[in-house]
Amino acid sequence: MTESTTVVAPHSHRRFFGQPVGLSTLFFTEMWERFSYYGMRALLVLFLVDAVQTGGFGLDDRTATAIYGLYTAAVYLSALPGGWIADRLIGTQAAALWGGIIIAIGHLLLGISGTSHQTFYLGLLVIIAGTGLLKPNLSALVAQLYPEGGSRRDAGFTIYYMSVNIGAFLGPLLTAWLAQRYGWHYGFFAAAVGMVLGVAYFLRTRTLLGDAGRGQPPPPAGKQPPNVKLWLGICAAVFVLIGVVMVSGVIGIPPHELQASSTWIIVAIAVIYFLYWFFFAGLDAQERKRVVMMLVLFLACALFWSGFEQAGSSFNLFADRYTVREVGSFTIPAGWFQSLNPIFIVAFAPLFSALWVWLGARNLDPSSPVKFVIGLLGMALGFLVMAAAARYVAGGSMVGPGWLVSVYLIHTFGELCLSPVGLSAFTKLAPARFVGQSLGVWFLGTALGNLIAGRIAGEFDANNLAAMPGQLLRIFWFGTICAIVLLVVGLLINRWIAATRTD
Repeated sequence: MTESTTVVAPHSHRRFFGQPVGLSTLFFTEMWERFSYYGMRALLVLFLVDAVQTGGFGLDDRTATAIYGLYTAAVYLSALPGGWIADRLIGTQAAALWGGIIIAIGHLLLGISGTSHQTFYLGLLVIIAGTGLLKPNLSALVAQLYPEGGSRRDAGFTIYYMSVNIGAFLGPLLTAWLAQRYGWHYGFFAAAVGMVLGVAYFLRTRTLLGDAGRGQPPPPAGKQPPNVKLWLGICAAVFVLIGVVMVSGVIGIPPHELQASSTWIIVAIAVIYFLYWFFFAGLDAQERKRVVMMLVLFLACALFWSGFEQAGSSFNLFADRYTVREVGSFTIPAGWFQSLNPIFIVAFAPLFSALWVWLGARNLDPSSPVKFVIGLLGMALGFLVMAAAARYVAGGSMVGPGWLVSVYLIHTFGELCLSPVGLSAFTKLAPARFVGQSLGVWFLGTALGNLIAGRIAGEFDANNLAAMPGQLLRIFWFGTICAIVLLVVGLLINRWIAATRTD
């Protein structure tokens, strides 16, 4: 989502951690957005399954986790139209600003929803729309601060990535505590306040961005500029229509059925993309081989996130129901476990980065498929630990928090092997004219993984705890077998590509 506007940053003598001062605007805006997103996400499933008498919606686990999967998948999918609106219609600064405002409105709707399911679900839809506008375009603005590219841009993105994890760490701590102490909707209001602070900071300091992402992008040569108001009106009308239909109950589709349909729709979109690239995009033989590797990594991506994203659904319920959380007279909010992954990333990401550099200097740096294999094995190993914990639960015992802490640590190690590598691998493997679309396909895989995660979480039955260890163990074996298959297939494709590196 880059624009042809030349970036001229004011205050060039000022720096933020040695970077352009405009990065501070994006850093704190993103921090507060992630605060609101992860803060609300830590509450979502727990609120949906909580009894009506204590302020929740009283849904069964299957329905609640289906809603969770649909929500998290839609957040990733919304980045595609959000990026298009910024690129073609209003520019990245305006898209990011309006996205933040819309997100804040969505969280406020959650806070005031009370017992109204329609208002709550409308709030989720509004947050999805706002996130699609804000999330990809803040990243695009970071890139536009560095028109020269190079290592300074990489360093800037590293600092920016820290804001994501700081917000993701702080959000669940505050929202979960407020929800436990004062009620669910106080937690949702806290998420809204976080986003309002982000919008306020963006408005107050946006001049530090200079010309980055400012104004409507120029149309391609020989084409008339788009009618911005008309296109925005069409986009808004379609979104409102979808929202009204979904929350009014005019079309009564159970969430788990909608989840299943959405899964197949995403699979169909992915199949169409890869078939087009392979047969109809005019690629040469070498490019087709790379597309095959992209398909393999796409499937591995979806598999990994289907296990990793149990964090906000089944693992969150496990923390709430089966984990000892009392420390003296204080009860640790179940949502606090959601802060473990970001703090582990902050602690270990520099070590993994240094490890890859150290191995690379000795020509030992693993290829992208091998790193994906390590990531999948980390995901699988986490489920082996969960299966061991579930045996105690099935026997009627509560378990200590160390079990979940261990699982989140192992899964974080898997994430650090797979997630940062995936985007880089896709951009390097994709044909030059399809690099932008390849990133969309990568996030399509992430969305697919989130939908599958919701379906997996819905299979755990709180009334049949004896089955839980076996279910978790099957996920371990499935992940392990997939990792072995990926290793073999990846090595064969690497040889097929004939010495072309993918890492």
